[in-house]
Amino acid sequence: MPSSRSGRGPAVADRLLTPAEVAAIFRVDPKTVTRWAKAGKLPSIRTPGGHRRYPEGPVRALLAGRPT
Repeated sequence: MPSSRSGRGPAVADRLLTPAEVAAIFRVDPKTVTRWAKAGKLPSIRTPGGHRRYPEGPVRALLAGRPT
């Protein structure tokens, strides 16, 4: 019987973080995270409701000092 899953588990890069989650990782204010995104330092996407979400992979890379 075929599985209803695609066979691919969720990857770290696929998980989207809220500004509050990113702020907690970097220990900064969520508004700082938004400024980073506006400045192009951190990639983000917009939800249909207009909220920003951040892919976990690039967030972790920035934390580790690796270029995104």
